[in-house]
Amino acid sequence: MGKTYERIDGRLRTFIEEQPLFFTATAPLSGEGTVNLSPKGLKGSFVVVDAHTVAYLDFAGSNAETVAHLRENGRITLMWCAFQGPPNIVRVHGRGEPVFRDDPRFKELLGYFPDIDPTPHGLRAIIVVHAELVRDTCGYAVPLMAYEADRDLHERRFAREDDASLNDYFTRKDHVASSLDGLPGLPLPLPPSTV
Repeated sequence: MGKTYERIDGRLRTFIEEQPLFFTATAPLSGEGTVNLSPKGLKGSFVVVDAHTVAYLDFAGSNAETVAHLRENGRITLMWCAFQGPPNIVRVHGRGEPVFRDDPRFKELLGYFPDIDPTPHGLRAIIVVHAELVRDTCGYAVPLMAYEADRDLHERRFAREDDASLNDYFTRKDHVASSLDGLPGLPLPLPPSTV
């Protein structure tokens, strides 16, 4: 039942943009390395840039596996599931890169996210993904679940941080500057924002 798409548009784009949750999967090149799978949410933190490009905001957290894997090899898969309505699963397989706060493209990319204030979330980077393969599948076994609301815990936790305290927080974490497998993660000290 799976179908391959040339572009992220129409019904496919609408489906992706309506989902409150998606997942990212990355891995290092080493066959002994750790595969990473992360849930992503927060309304307004994901955008379809064009028919072949998507992006999401990478907020403060206690590790940086996705960033490390993208810096090493760029491979990433994003997945959305329909937890309400007709069953559907959409995957975007592609090449991604973290665009850090001191990158000249950062300010322009941030303009794609007008509905979210990234400041209280400790924005570290914008992850840009160029789609190479876009597919959907049935999703018949995905359970029906109701979305209630975004949690406010992340914003409440990181709203009190500034760049200096974020640097301290990241420095104290074992897997922010480097991944579980020792790959370079988030550049520290945190690059200053160009915004």
